[in-house]
Amino acid sequence: MSGGEVRVLIVEDDPVAADAHALYIGRVPGFTAVGAVHSLAEATRFLERTRVDLLLLDLGLPDGHGLRFARGLRAAGHPVDVIVVTSARDLAVVRESVSLGVVQYVLKPFAFPTLRERLLRYAEFRQTAGEAVGQDDVDRAMAALRAPRPAELPKGLSGPTLDRVAALLRSAPEGLTAAGAAEAAGISRITARRYLEHLVDTGRADRTPRYGQVGRPELHYRWLAAATGSVSKV
Repeated sequence: MSGGEVRVLIVEDDPVAADAHALYIGRVPGFTAVGAVHSLAEATRFLERTRVDLLLLDLGLPDGHGLRFARGLRAAGHPVDVIVVTSARDLAVVRESVSLGVVQYVLKPFAFPTLRERLLRYAEFRQTAGEAVGQDDVDRAMAALRAPRPAELPKGLSGPTLDRVAALLRSAPEGLTAAGAAEAAGISRITARRYLEHLVDTGRADRTPRYGQVGRPELHYRWLAAATGSVSKV
């Protein structure tokens, strides 16, 4: 399965989350979402008729547990790779996932940069081919799947303040201006805008200009529905 476009099947019982995953996948070069199903039975039927390289697999499906499904695929010799996407934080489940050859384990909720990073590392891993000359080649191949240290925030931004601004934005369905965020967070307007722009740059918020009575546009920031949870470490 090396080379070429990676065809991804999303197995997720929440249609809103499945749509968000498909949107994210479409933004990563070299990946395409070929379908989204909401149960293991649907996933089985899809795999029988369509080539899939990678499953984005939730664990709590209405007709069974995702890991049992993955175990059945392995027992049948199916070559599809699996990235688990779940809210399950039990380390025993993580260990079982590793034993079944799951290539990545992504905790919900997550933002686009988190999934993008995992997909790109998986793509790098797929490109490894041929015979290892020595241990270094093996180590490099295995390292491709290891998650990096969390990216550092831009200079002058702090994790706690970023989380506070993000929480304010999530709780404002109509969005916030930099002035509104600044007042609510107890920071300056310029500082608030830096945090809001960082959220936009990392795919967790968007911004739109709105025109007031004087005709001058003011930027309004809105939290993207699929980007939830703590944001200071992704």
